[in-house]
Amino acid sequence: MAVLIASALRKEHSGDPLFDGVSFKVERGDRLALAGPNGAGKTTLLRALMGETELQGGELAWEKGARVALHDQRPPRRGGQTLSEYALSGASDLVAAEQELRRLEETMAGGDHTAETLRRYGETQARLEHAGGYGWRDRATSVLRGLGFRDPDLDRRLETFSGGELTRASLARALAGQPDLLLLDEPTNHLDMASIEWLEQELSTLDAAIVLVAHDRWFLESVGTAVLELEDGKSVYFPGKWHVWRQEKAARLAMQARFAERQAEDIERLERFVARFRYGTKSRQAQAKLKQIARIEKVRVEAPGAGRRTLGFEFLKPARSGRTVVEAEQIDLAAGDKELLVDTELVLERGEHVALIGPNGSGKTTLLESLVNGRIGRLGHGVELAYFSQHDVELDERGSVLECTMGATGLQRPQAQALLGRFLFSGWDDHEKKVVSLSGGERRRLALALIVASGANFLVLDEPTNHLDLESREALEAALEAFPGTVLLVSHDRAVLDAVAERIVAIEDLRLRSYAGGWAEYARIRADEDAPAPPPKESKPKAAKPAPQLVRPNELQQVEAAIDARETELAELERRLAEDWSDVSTLAAHKAARDDLQTLLGRWEELFEAAQA
Repeated sequence: MAVLIASALRKEHSGDPLFDGVSFKVERGDRLALAGPNGAGKTTLLRALMGETELQGGELAWEKGARVALHDQRPPRRGGQTLSEYALSGASDLVAAEQELRRLEETMAGGDHTAETLRRYGETQARLEHAGGYGWRDRATSVLRGLGFRDPDLDRRLETFSGGELTRASLARALAGQPDLLLLDEPTNHLDMASIEWLEQELSTLDAAIVLVAHDRWFLESVGTAVLELEDGKSVYFPGKWHVWRQEKAARLAMQARFAERQAEDIERLERFVARFRYGTKSRQAQAKLKQIARIEKVRVEAPGAGRRTLGFEFLKPARSGRTVVEAEQIDLAAGDKELLVDTELVLERGEHVALIGPNGSGKTTLLESLVNGRIGRLGHGVELAYFSQHDVELDERGSVLECTMGATGLQRPQAQALLGRFLFSGWDDHEKKVVSLSGGERRRLALALIVASGANFLVLDEPTNHLDLESREALEAALEAFPGTVLLVSHDRAVLDAVAERIVAIEDLRLRSYAGGWAEYARIRADEDAPAPPPKESKPKAAKPAPQLVRPNELQQVEAAIDARETELAELERRLAEDWSDVSTLAAHKAARDDLQTLLGRWEELFEAAQA
């Protein structure tokens, strides 16, 4: 049964439709990913489903008694609650149900066993059991731990936590009450890798319908079961995994482009005919061609991407630095009394693209800032560094966006305007907007523009993809891949890490450990290290030595020789599979050799018993 059926939803913004005709259905186990550019209405749709904003049309049909929870990017109010109290407040109806049950139990203990009392007790108990029973409080604590909070944090008041920690608390609150419909807006923001992987597992087993917005492509692929695409006020529903939708969309856009091109060619051909014969002997045919052009124009298909703006990244070719870009030895870093790194080292060479990873609070940003500020290590010859911080970007706020750009880059007005246009600052209004009035996302786009134009040959980037949509993330990803200089990158976007990084440096046990390859290779190595050791191989029973008088091998000896040969063959096949488990031919050969060995061992046992009789 569907938890929610949405039919022909319409939302207006300042009288204009933000989206119209949006329809979909979600059942338990469905995990519907909302896709579309920034500003398409994804977050607005989530808040409309929660009842926080009004729709101007359409219908929402709910499962009876359905419970809904929303997690979005607005941090919770710091109203004197502890973390534990805040997480539990997401299930106030369950608290009320527990209180109602206790009251009814006292009433029944006093002798009230009327049908009405028993009915209310049964309904309240069923409502509590529907949400997981009395164990929901323990589940709330488990969720907090899964999202990186420790037991001492549970009794801390909200005002003692950072903004990122409060966002994680909001996610815990949404999960804790076991809703029937869970609405998630960017749930992976402010989560470290371990928490993201925990959340992926949690959502894949949750007995609820989920509608989510995320820009983490690996997360979407792991969690999502269907996609609802919002763009240009319309919606397209696609049942299936994220990557299949991307392939389908690419094919759809290619077909649209071909159709738009054919229409444009037809119109151009007809217009040439009209221009040539409009006032001549074929004027009547020319008039017919004009009508034909009008018919095409009525159903004309716009080429995909027309009018759509995405970030345009193209780093300037930097000057060549010396071979060693950074050399930092005996690194010791701490945050107050907390040790972050102890007696470790970091060396980067020219042209390396390195990703720095580690749990939240392990010291990634502190390490970057220490390198940038010269507190640790030294930069090599000819190194020009540009730093992009995940925190509030330092910009000259005394003037306009254009003035800030010209002052920071040294570009002339036309070149600065062109640069800003590639970063979605278009026209006089955007260029003359005061820097001090920019939103968080606009500040980050402006800072990225300044990084692009800096000409630096060493980029230190701390979460550069925050507030970027998928297309812009992929544009940045492609530019970083092609960047000939050196990159040191911190990101929780595993797709970016895998595409850009040629080496992973992980913070482990207060030290820096290096892994060759991108995120996928690092994940494989980590999985191998975490896998339990295989049990010891059982030795094959040894057959008695053949009697010396036998000149020719008997059947038993022939089978033993065949067993030895098969075991040698299996050992070689297993060595090859350890290098590549996706090799289909090797897998088939391994299975055939293993089956043959089992047959030989069975025959050996028969012959051995016969020889002993």
